[in-house]
Order: sequence, then structure tokens, then C-alpha cells
Amino acid sequence: MHTLSGQTVLALHAHPDDESIFTGLTLRRLADAGARVVLVMATGGDLGGSRLPLEPGETVPDRRRRELTDAAALLGVHRLVLLGHRDSGLPGGPGLRHPRALAGADPVALGRAVAEIVDAEGAGTVLHDDDAGIYGHPDHRAAHAAGAIACSLTGAHGYRMTVDREHLALAARDRHLVHGAAHAAGVGYGRVTAEIAVAVGGGPAELAVKRSAMLAHASQIAPDAVDEAGFAAAYGYEWFLPGENTGGRARGGVLEALGNAHLLAGTR
Repeated sequence: MHTLSGQTVLALHAHPDDESIFTGLTLRRLADAGARVVLVMATGGDLGGSRLPLEPGETVPDRRRRELTDAAALLGVHRLVLLGHRDSGLPGGPGLRHPRALAGADPVALGRAVAEIVDAEGAGTVLHDDDAGIYGHPDHRAAHAAGAIACSLTGAHGYRMTVDREHLALAARDRHLVHGAAHAAGVGYGRVTAEIAVAVGGGPAELAVKRSAMLAHASQIAPDAVDEAGFAAAYGYEWFLPGENTGGRARGGVLEALGNAHLLAGTR
């Protein structure tokens, strides 16, 4: 595997736990290869609730921020930035009308805020949601727009995170958390295999770290939802499309430098 010392990668996510679910392997492997990893979290996941009792005086965002800090440490994140927007909730829900809802934020202003972090960190690469928001969540769509604008403003190499729904249908049989999220929202999810540019895999050590990072979000994720027996099948790859500013090409970025990042059909 090539060294990525001197490289900085910024990952922009909508909610705490998205970083572990959709890019946990990738962030850990980038950090292990020597890259500086900056994680930007747009919301506090306010509307996610908590499956566990909160401490006296503790709010859901308080708990989720603490869990995010623990997960980020496991994934090798060097700097965590919180943008402070509010979770917008599912499509059509009342959370969309909140004045601080991420989905209602001015996308240009949001993109400029992310671009300022990209410039301050000297990040050459930005990971952000695909234009469909992976499973149509309005906050993921907002994170896509912000990431795309930040790449356009700074010239950073973009990757759009997604999931391969054909792979998951065959290998995971609805055991990935995105299945439940898409079902709750009443929407489809992901892309077909032919659309995927890069799939980043991991070995047993990286998979164990990813699972631990997901379980750090204990208010959201129960251990039986990510059982060890089926974990590799559901979470053993993370998938990316080329950013809009790459002209549809995936070659030449940091993800291709990871030892078992695979360039897939249709992107050569």
C-alpha cells in the first residue's frame, strides 16, 4: 500500500454514526496509510432518539456527540468539526420546518463553510454523500450539495459515497442498516454495481475497528443489528462514485492508493 503521508482527506457526513456505517473502513485505512483525516459532521442527530436511557440533564445531541468522539478516535480521525445544524428528520416530517434544520440551510453558504475548512486544512480530497443522499434523506442530500460546492470552490478531488444495492441484495440480504433506513423513509437506496467507481474493502482488523466504531453509537445501534457472523457480508465494502469535478473519472485519487480499493467496470 502506498503511503499517504502529507495528504489530507475531509469526510463530510450528515449525522453521527454515518461516518462509521458508510466510511468507517475507508477512514481507518486512510489514517493507517498516513493521511490526515478530518471529519466534518453537519448535525447532532437530534431526531434519532436514543435506544438507551439518557443521563440526568443529558440530551440526545449530547449523547450522540460523545459517541461520535469515541467513534472518531477509533477510526483515526485527527480533527472533528461540528457544523451545528439540526437533524431534519425523514422526508415530509415536521423536522424539515425547524429554522436550524440542515435541509433548509442555504446550500451555497453551507458549501462555503465546508470549503473554508477544506482550505484551512489543505485537504486535497473530500468525501461526501451522493446526489441521491444514499437513501433519499434530506440531510444527506444537503451534505451532497455542500460537498459538491466545496469541491468546486477549492478544486479538491471529490468522491460521492453510496452503497451498492445489488451487492447488498445478494451478499447481505437486507442486513445493512441502510435497508431499514430506506424502508422507514419509503425510498430506494444506493446505486447498481455498474455505476460504482471505487469499492474500498478491509481485512479482519479493519472490520473489527469498523464494527467497534458503529457500536460506539450505542444510543442508535444495538449489538444484534451488527452481529459478527454477518458483519463482513454487510459491511465489508464501502462504495464511491467519482465527484462531479472529476469528469466522471475515478483514477488518480487517494482511494485508489489503498491496497484493495477496486476500480470497477464502467469507470476506466
